[in-house]
Amino acid sequence: MKTRSVAVVPALLSLVAILAACTPAATHPASSTPATAGASATRPGSSTSPSPSPTPTPTPVALPTDCKALLSAPVQAQLGDLPLNSPAYGPSGVQGDGSLICIWADPRSDTTNISTTISRKARGEALDLLNGLVKTQGFSCYTPDKGTRCEKEWPDTQYPVTDGRTLFWRDDVLIDTRYSNLAPTGFTSSIIASIFGS
Repeated sequence: MKTRSVAVVPALLSLVAILAACTPAATHPASSTPATAGASATRPGSSTSPSPSPTPTPTPVALPTDCKALLSAPVQAQLGDLPLNSPAYGPSGVQGDGSLICIWADPRSDTTNISTTISRKARGEALDLLNGLVKTQGFSCYTPDKGTRCEKEWPDTQYPVTDGRTLFWRDDVLIDTRYSNLAPTGFTSSIIASIFGS
């Protein structure tokens, strides 16, 4: 009886070893791990090339169409009753290419005004513009609100007031503001929040 038990044990061990060798690779813990995006599903040594993962196309940021809606109530209060988009200053409002021109100025005033143009501008073109302003006109640039902002102020050539220009670029949208004797606190930040939400 003891001799038969000893003979059965080696036979069972051999059967277990054979079954283990036949187990599919998929049941191995390392093989059951899900593939990551873009990873090759082919086995090592296979001649099949992996398919690249598609790159999602970002949805373009919508350009605004309403000048007043761009500004918060505190900024609008600083502009007071200054006329918006008077025909005396040429084209304003939504343009044929989808850009928006907003001009706050009184035709009876010689210099007090602020105008903003919001348009699409590809990254390369925007960087060329901003770098050019830094190199040739002494603008200062920094990177707030997930974008690039460049600005400069200077004395007006005719009147004892300050003129300036502020540009902000993000996600292929350029906000370009020029002003003379009028720089409402939070003006550009209000426009940024209106367009990008943060």
